Amino acid sequence: MALTVTHGTTDMVDCVIPAAGLSSRMGAWKPMLPYHGCTLLDVAIKHALQFCSRVIVVAGYRADELIRRYQHQPLIQVVVNAEYQQGMLSSIQKGITAVTSARFFITHADMPCIDPQVFRMLLQARHARVVFAGNQHQTGHPVLIDSALIPHILALPITAKMKQVLQTGTEHYLQLNAVSGIFYDIDTPEKYQQLIS
Repeated sequence: MALTVTHGTTDMVDCVIPAAGLSSRMGAWKPMLPYHGCTLLDVAIKHALQFCSRVIVVAGYRADELIRRYQHQPLIQVVVNAEYQQGMLSSIQKGITAVTSARFFITHADMPCIDPQVFRMLLQARHARVVFAGNQHQTGHPVLIDSALIPHILALPITAKMKQVLQTGTEHYLQLNAVSGIFYDIDTPEKYQQLIS
């Protein structure tokens, strides 16, 4: 299926979407679960590309399928994390090595309900190196990060948490609420059934 993309901005900004895991809690492979005539990952990509110049999908488990699916999409780059079983941080670290923009987003493949306008609102917050959609306790996705932090993220040990780099007291929070979809991840069969019902 071809993705139809409409750009809503001229900002050159990449978006990293990790989609490498086994989806063990779901019991089915989340990126390709049907939703709105396409898949969960397709919808996450479509929303990001309304305000991003490029999406970097990090594949791991069943990587060949994602490479084939998006190989003719010039705005989508698939990078493969061979160490995906080490966890989410390893996929983020792999994805950010492909970032070429001054700032970049991270969002998730299993969050198809994020209002695309959240990307625009994050882009407008230019006074912080890290901008979260939510609040200090529930940060939500996407998150907008200054590329100057990439070396610090890459230096994290695989057992570390991203918040060691992102939540240092200088970050900004948009304080958006749950209606914007920033907290709603589809990680269990029950949540998927709620989504499609």
